[in-house]
Amino acid sequence: MDHTKRFRNAGAEESPVQVASATRLEMAMPQRTQETLSGDQLLMGNNVLLSSRFAPGGRLTAPAPRGRIAPAPTYTVAVPEKQLENLVADLVGSLELQPVVKRPRYHVVHLASEMAPVAKVGGLGDVVTGLGRSLQKKGHRVEVIIPKYKTLDLSSVKNFKKLNKQFYSYFEGAMHKNVVWTGVVEGLWVYFIDPQHPAELFERDSVYCQPDDFKRFTYFARASLEFMLQFGKRPNIIHCHDWPVAIVAPLYKSHYAGLGLNAKLAFTCHNFEPQGKESMEALESCGIQFKAPLHKDDFQDNIAADQINVLKSGLLHSDFVTTVSPTYAKEVLTPEKGEGLHTTLRSLTNKFHGVVNGIDDKVWNPATDPHLEYHYSSDNLKNKAVIKNNLRRRLGLSMEGDDANRPLFACVSRLVPQKGVHLLKAAIFHVLSLGGQFILQGTSQCPVIKKEFDELAIQFENHPHVRLVLRYEENLTHNIFGGADLFVIPSIFEPCGLTQMYAMRYGAIPVVRKTGGLADSVFDVDNDNVLEEKRNGFTFTEPTEEALAGALDRAYGYFKEQPQWWTDLKKKVMCIDLSWDAAPIDQYIKLYEHTVEEGHPPASLS
Repeated sequence: MDHTKRFRNAGAEESPVQVASATRLEMAMPQRTQETLSGDQLLMGNNVLLSSRFAPGGRLTAPAPRGRIAPAPTYTVAVPEKQLENLVADLVGSLELQPVVKRPRYHVVHLASEMAPVAKVGGLGDVVTGLGRSLQKKGHRVEVIIPKYKTLDLSSVKNFKKLNKQFYSYFEGAMHKNVVWTGVVEGLWVYFIDPQHPAELFERDSVYCQPDDFKRFTYFARASLEFMLQFGKRPNIIHCHDWPVAIVAPLYKSHYAGLGLNAKLAFTCHNFEPQGKESMEALESCGIQFKAPLHKDDFQDNIAADQINVLKSGLLHSDFVTTVSPTYAKEVLTPEKGEGLHTTLRSLTNKFHGVVNGIDDKVWNPATDPHLEYHYSSDNLKNKAVIKNNLRRRLGLSMEGDDANRPLFACVSRLVPQKGVHLLKAAIFHVLSLGGQFILQGTSQCPVIKKEFDELAIQFENHPHVRLVLRYEENLTHNIFGGADLFVIPSIFEPCGLTQMYAMRYGAIPVVRKTGGLADSVFDVDNDNVLEEKRNGFTFTEPTEEALAGALDRAYGYFKEQPQWWTDLKKKVMCIDLSWDAAPIDQYIKLYEHTVEEGHPPASLS
């Protein structure tokens, strides 16, 4: 048997995508020509026959012509015999699936570039894990697909192993083999896609900030869809997160929906600033071909007309779109905060919603946190003081004499312009002038910012009251939350923010700029227009050093002058339910349910 597969864009193999942009954009995917396979080779995971790819009698065929698509080059790629053996090996691979005690209502697959704690860069990783765990607790079947990074924290993966079956996916005119690894992370079944691509796409020293990020993640996005198809995955919902997997929606609707997948597409944008802008040629690498030039209602970037924007396309082609707080959802509709996408977002009538993130209160719990040597709760705060002193001792801060009573301010943050790094630097000096102590833990991949904070760390290297820790260390992070009295978050914009929620869970009072999700979760103790029970921190509005200093002054004054009031405030914020179960999970389930059952998302989440 000649083990070859021929790929082409036949003249008329796909009907137009049924979205508003269908009349202006036609997308075609490389299709396989006929190849004879034996009957037992047709078997896939979960005993699913890929009937949309295989004709009766075991012959692989391209779909029947249905429309017009621009001609594309024909590719012939030799495929090893291992590819055929994999079809049978998947029967074994299917036994690796997580056992299900009772039939779940929905099968949800999350596609993302991050997942805590195995591949965490920011809040995205925490949300993927927290949302997934909460959905699973509600009785739904949840799986996660992420790349197999060189930098994976494998200590957090249980039963990590390579599956017997491999699969091939298309990219840049050729078929590339992919190895699949699997394991359990925080109780969730995870698949790690390991491309055997000559560019070693994920054998890098960091998750992001590689010169070929667009190529890396568009490859992963298409490979994820191919993985689901070939492994017999048939989820009700494919939930994508941020620009690295935004191309999934147009790929799915232009090609994979016609091959047997029947999922609804959810898309959550955690930050509208990074958007995945590139040339049209770069987009064509993953198989999308254009009959006509880019149109403003499809991939064309709203600002740079000669570029494509995969985030924009993901928004347009998904069945519903969320962002991570109601306030941020309103902010991005404006030219000032919409990053060029405000007009696109305004067009998403009834399918764009703001759902505030929750936190996993089982992971972030000072009463049980394994990273803490001593535990405490709102009913017994004694050990919080012990953790504070141990933290100061660990980092070499003074705690003798009068220094023992200094309030400890802290911040854990990525050091990027979004986080208000100039205000953060000013906060350190202002806290020092007040008589407090400050711990900053953060990292930056921006050379200018990194250099600035490296120099600042050297300046305070032996200072008794300030310490900068410019590395990621999970154990230290948890102990900073546990030991801090106050937590400073001076963001220029903040889609949601999780650190203010973690801080409150650990009894550290937040001092935040009133923007995005910070405005939805922190309410000033001096705001008489807010119910007393909701007041939980200190806020400022203008992104200036003066406004920040005013909030810090008030916080310091309350800490020093009203100790009992401060203790009561700590107990109150620790009792606020900020978990996914408080409300966010029910809103997501409502979106899933309405979209699956009715074919469209609800007009409102209230």
